[in-house]
Amino acid sequence: MVNWIIANIGNIIAIVILAAVVAAIVINLVKQKKRGKSSCGCSCGSCPMGGSCHSNSCSTK
Repeated sequence: MVNWIIANIGNIIAIVILAAVVAAIVINLVKQKKRGKSSCGCSCGSCPMGGSCHSNSCSTK
């Protein structure tokens, strides 16, 4: 078991770092959702639903 860990330590470290980055992104998105922010960039002029989803908060360009 120890030999396998030693042989694959590079892969294990890369997976741990990648998992930490993904977890940080998910936590950030959850916090933003709880604060009432959305992931929408408010470029409603190029969106076919621009007039109906952000009628007051974004200006249509």
